[in-house]
Amino acid sequence: MLQNPERYTITAALPYTNGPIHIGHLAGVYVPADIYSRYLRLQGRDVLFVCGSDEHGVAISMKAKKEGITPQEVIDKYDGIIRKSFSNFGIAFDNYSRTSLPIHHKTASEFFKKLYDNGDFIEEVTEQLYDAKANQFLADRFVTGTCPKCGNEEAYGDQCEKCGSTLNATDLINPKSTITGETPVLKATKHWFLPLDRYDAFLREWILEGHKNDWKPNVYGQVKSWIDGGLEPRAVTRDLDWGIDVPVEGAEGKKLYVWFDAPIGYISSTKEWAEREGKDWEPYWKNEKTKLVHFIGKDNIVFHCVIFPAMLKAEGSYILPDNVPANEFLNLEGNKLSTSKNWAVWLHEYLEEFPNQQDVLRYALTSNAPETKDNDFTWKDFQARNNNELVAIFGNFINRVVVLTNKYYNGMVPAPNEFSEVDEQTLAELQAYPEVISSSIERYRFREALGEMMNAARLGNKYLADEEPWKVIKDNPERVQSQMYVALQIAAALSSLCEPFLPFTASKLKRILNVDTLNIDWKVITESADLLPAGHQIGQAELLFSKIEDEEIQKQIDKLEATKTANLAENKKAEPQKELIQFDDFAKMDLRVGTILEAEKMPKANKLLVLKVDTGIDVRTIVSGIAESFKPEDIIGKKVTVLVNLAPRALRGVESQGMILMTNNAEGKLVFVNPDADGVSNGETIN
Repeated sequence: MLQNPERYTITAALPYTNGPIHIGHLAGVYVPADIYSRYLRLQGRDVLFVCGSDEHGVAISMKAKKEGITPQEVIDKYDGIIRKSFSNFGIAFDNYSRTSLPIHHKTASEFFKKLYDNGDFIEEVTEQLYDAKANQFLADRFVTGTCPKCGNEEAYGDQCEKCGSTLNATDLINPKSTITGETPVLKATKHWFLPLDRYDAFLREWILEGHKNDWKPNVYGQVKSWIDGGLEPRAVTRDLDWGIDVPVEGAEGKKLYVWFDAPIGYISSTKEWAEREGKDWEPYWKNEKTKLVHFIGKDNIVFHCVIFPAMLKAEGSYILPDNVPANEFLNLEGNKLSTSKNWAVWLHEYLEEFPNQQDVLRYALTSNAPETKDNDFTWKDFQARNNNELVAIFGNFINRVVVLTNKYYNGMVPAPNEFSEVDEQTLAELQAYPEVISSSIERYRFREALGEMMNAARLGNKYLADEEPWKVIKDNPERVQSQMYVALQIAAALSSLCEPFLPFTASKLKRILNVDTLNIDWKVITESADLLPAGHQIGQAELLFSKIEDEEIQKQIDKLEATKTANLAENKKAEPQKELIQFDDFAKMDLRVGTILEAEKMPKANKLLVLKVDTGIDVRTIVSGIAESFKPEDIIGKKVTVLVNLAPRALRGVESQGMILMTNNAEGKLVFVNPDADGVSNGETIN
């Protein structure tokens, strides 16, 4: 771990431009990276925070094929949505780039060419999966199959998202083309490989020895498992029609593997920033006093901790990451987030439906961040964290302080009189918070850090509740001056302490307290209890947070339920055709319109109803297994389709004299196969 760095280069995983940003991306990568960057800037550090759209992934080509448009149209559409969402949500990148830009193509090509010229690649002709019907090799996400590690039947050709294993397409069991659904064949093709096995000793020393005490256990464990499993050469080129051309002779029609070019996107984004700002990019990537930190999700650990460092080591002039604080996955209402299944809370939609409540989502995601294990986001928890914590604790304290200051002193900070022991203890406790929060942030424990910031708000809330200035003012107004002075110092400290976590709230609170010119940074909070001097004029009270009502939450829950229903309908597969029958077999079936006259539960049977049905030719008893889907009283008078010439059958001692025809609808619910009710009488045959 680098001590006393001169500068920080912070990267956030480049999002694929095949869809918008959702809460899983935010919780796993972008909110923690933004908290860390904002915190460092508050400490006066030299910080560069870069990201950009990853526009060469196979997922882009797949999206383009699905929508019948070009990959360029796909990346332009989603880059715009993503870029705007990040900006509106307050993710404060110093530069957000695109891997389709010329500066990136040039940087990635030069990087490849240097390794190629140095002999760092292996050139091999190997057999790769090929879809003969589509006339295309199947790289990465163009093929799915069973994961050889965990048995997941929906693993991709580059990765299993269930167990996190990094794969090659040829590793898959029972592979299928995602283009045509065909079973691929093996076909020879030439590619260039990065021989990771050459870097085994380096990686063991650098990671397994050098970072065993400071990298997160989930990151270190996954990397150790991968290295101990044996490193093998990894292809860095692909047979694709979208991406960066391989810049050597004999590589026509081949592109750089997206996981070779994407992390180089951090470097090209830095170059783009430096050109715009008139700065030198190299110190941020080639100076040993620079601390490089990658923020990613757990599915990207191997690429950032093994493959990219091996590339940087081979190139020879770049620094290596000091830390890779990857998070686990965030689930949604008990199910895995899925872009393809629309099972997500999309950032751009959240910003429209919850205007000016960016910090509420930031708070909920950080409070429940999947730092050490997968966690679950629920709308009820989101509501509770807003109403019971942000509104009831933080917002309540600030509102009380500002309202009382305006009521008692016309918004002027009062001069304190002699401090009580409680006053001094409270101010001393306040001064300790910057160091406590800093310690958590610098160890990448953002959930813990946020909790400590809220404890500062709780300190203020408890102080006011215990001291009760609204009661003391009647008999001891001099004492209230000290009480309000102390409370105002806590409020002022919070305007700075909350800034990395809740930047919009911090800005609003600074405006209310009129502290923009006072420079209340964390060092000042630690060293001084006089943040708002006596005589300082504050503004009028405004609510920092608003209560979120049940109706707003129910709307979001209903939206997810509609998505679940749509997914069930889309994924429902028709049963395979049964064996052929002759017309005479079908003609033997006597289907009649009937009406249910009576219905009751069969004793000691959860699934069975005993029905009396008027078939037009008689009234007969039919036992039907529909009790879990229908109440008896709800189906009396229902017209149904009855197979009347089915041989009688005894069920739990009751003879059933026919069958009611049923099916499942698009939502998976059991429904009657109904005849047209208008003008149809009992006993009429159905042909």
